[in-house]
This record gives sequence, C-alpha cells and structure tokens, in this order.
Amino acid sequence: QVQLAESGGGLVQAGGSLRLSCTASGRPNSYDMGWFRQAPGKEREFVAAVSWTGRNTHYIDSVKGRFTIFRDNAKTTVYLRMNSLKPEDTAVYYCATYATKPYSDYLNVNYWGQGTQVTVSS
Repeated sequence: QVQLAESGGGLVQAGGSLRLSCTASGRPNSYDMGWFRQAPGKEREFVAAVSWTGRNTHYIDSVKGRFTIFRDNAKTTVYLRMNSLKPEDTAVYYCATYATKPYSDYLNVNYWGQGTQVTVSS
C-alpha cells in the first residue's frame, strides 16, 4: 500500500507561480509518478508525469513551457512547479503513481493522493 500526501495548492493571480509537492510513503517501490487535475464539471485530465529515474518527463500540450515536473533524489517526493498560471489552470490537482503506461490514461494509475486545490484569479 502506498500513501500520497500533496501540498502547495492555493490562490494565486494570473501570471503567478505555485509549487505542488507529493510525498509517497508506504511501499512506493519504483513507480513512475504524475499529476492529474480536475476542474468543476470536467473530467480528470493528465497534466504531467516523470519516470522513476527522473530522466523522462511528459506533459500535456497546454502546460508545456510553463510547468515542470521533477522528483527528489530519494525518489519519494515529486514536485510540480507551475509558472505563468492562467485561470484555466484552476482545478483540484491529484498526485498519482502508475502501474503502467500510457501516463495519460487515469486507469493506469494505481494510487491517488487526496488532491490539492489550485485557484488562479484573473
């Protein structure tokens, strides 16, 4: 069993920045990790993922160049640095570990965090 604890959400003005953190405990093994988000009335959407080694990253097109995903050397914490935030980035952001690929398919997630709210005001 793996537990994921997120932090770092909040309210920010458009153009601002936030950094989300997700720490895995239990038996994280060698999971690839990622972030999804869900806005009110919309389906959960893949945002970014990073491989176990940290060498490979993947992003949804709408956040490329603005968001950066990375993990610490111990491989237990994954971060999502979000710059140039836009109102359309407003959502609950969920940390995830993957059982398999592709990263964009939420059905390939085996563990979820509880979510952290990100609100971007215009």
